[in-house]
Amino acid sequence: MEKVKNRWLIAAAAVGIHISIGSVYAWSVFTKPLMKEFGWDTKQVSLTFSIAILFLGLSAAFLGHFVEKHGPRKSGILAAFFFGIGMVGAGLAVKLGSLYLLYLFYGVFGGIGLGVGYITPVSTLVKWFPDRRGLATGLAIMGFGFAALLSSPIMARLILSVGIAGTFMILGIAYFILMFASAQYLSPPPKGWMPAGFKDKVESGTTQINQDLSYLTANEAVKTRRFWYLWIMLFINVTCGIAILSVASPMAQEIAKMSPIAAATMVGLLGLFNGLGRIGWASFSDFIGRPNTYTAFFVIQIIAYFLLPQSMNALLFQLLLFVIITCYGGGFSSIPAYIGDLFGTKQLGAIHGYILTAWSAAGLAGPIFAAWVRDTTKSYVGTLYVFAGLFLLALVVSMLIRLDINKLRSANEQKQPLISG
Repeated sequence: MEKVKNRWLIAAAAVGIHISIGSVYAWSVFTKPLMKEFGWDTKQVSLTFSIAILFLGLSAAFLGHFVEKHGPRKSGILAAFFFGIGMVGAGLAVKLGSLYLLYLFYGVFGGIGLGVGYITPVSTLVKWFPDRRGLATGLAIMGFGFAALLSSPIMARLILSVGIAGTFMILGIAYFILMFASAQYLSPPPKGWMPAGFKDKVESGTTQINQDLSYLTANEAVKTRRFWYLWIMLFINVTCGIAILSVASPMAQEIAKMSPIAAATMVGLLGLFNGLGRIGWASFSDFIGRPNTYTAFFVIQIIAYFLLPQSMNALLFQLLLFVIITCYGGGFSSIPAYIGDLFGTKQLGAIHGYILTAWSAAGLAGPIFAAWVRDTTKSYVGTLYVFAGLFLLALVVSMLIRLDINKLRSANEQKQPLISG
C-alpha cells in the first residue's frame, strides 16, 4: 500500500509554486530600468504586466480542465515550463531590445504559466484539507501575495549587478527549478482520505463533515446563478483593489499630503498586508463561513472608501488602505474554499479557472478606470466614492447568493437534487 503523503508538505510545495509566479507583482521593479535603457514610456512597459494578468485569467479558464484531467504534478510541470520560458525569453527580448518579444514571452508565455500555476496547487489543497479549506488555500495564495516582498529587493540588486536581461534569465532558471521540484510532490489524496485526528472525530460523532451543497462539473457550474454571483463579487473586489494599488502613492500624496518617500514606504507595506489578508481572512472564513466573510469584506470597504477622502491624517489614511488591502487579498484566498462549498471538489480547478476570468477583466478595468476618473475630475476623491458605490452593489450580491444557498440547502434536506439556479 502506497504511503500517504504529508499534507503540510503538499502545502509547502504549493507555496513554492505560488512564491515563484507571484513575482509578477514585482513587475514595477523593471519599469524604470526598461524605460531608461530603451526610451519606452510607462504605458508601453506597463502593458507587459496587463498582458500577463490577461493571460493568467484566460489560461486558468481554458486549462482548468487540463488540471483536472492530468492532475497537479503534470499541471505544475507545465506551469514551470511556461513561466520559465517566459522569464528567460523576456531576457532574450531585452537583449534584442524588442518590446513585442517582451510582450510575447513575459506577457503571453509567462501569463499562461501564471494561470496554470495559480490553480494547480489550490484545487489539490482543498482536497487535502477537508477540515480547514480556508487555511489551506490561504497558505498557498499567501505565497503569491508575499512574493513581491521577497523578489523585489533580489530583482533590484540583480539588475544593478548583471543587468535587466541577466536578471530575467537568472530568475527564470531559479523559478523553473523551484516550480518543477515543487510539482513533483503534488498529488491528490487517496479517495475517501481524511486527516487522522479529523477522521477520529467524524467517526466518534463529535464532528460533522460540512457537506458541499452540490457536486457539479465546471460546465454545469457556469449555468448557475451562484457562479455568476461569485464572479461579480470577485470582479468588484479585485477591480477596486488593483485600482488602489496602481495609484496608492500619488493618492496618498494628494489626499493625506504624504511625502513621496513616506508614500513609497506605505506601498511596500501594502504588499505585507496583502499577504497577511490572504492567510488571515481565509483562515477566519473556516470559523465564520464564506458567505459571512464576503459580506464582511464589502461592509468594511464601503465604510473605508467613504472615509478615505476625508482622511487628511496620514496615519488614519494608511490604516484604512491597509484594511482595504487585507480584504483585497482575502477575496482571492477565500474564493477557492467558497467554490468547494458551493460546487464540490469534482472539478474545482476548472471552476476556479473560470472564476479567475474576473481577475483578468478587473486587471484591465481597475487601473484604466482609476486613471480615467482622475483625469476627468482632477482628483482621486471621485474614484473613491464610485468604488464605495460598487461595494454597495457587491454587498447586495453577497445577500442574493445567500438566498440561493438557502434554497439549495432546503432542497438537499428534502433529498431533491438541484443543480441549476
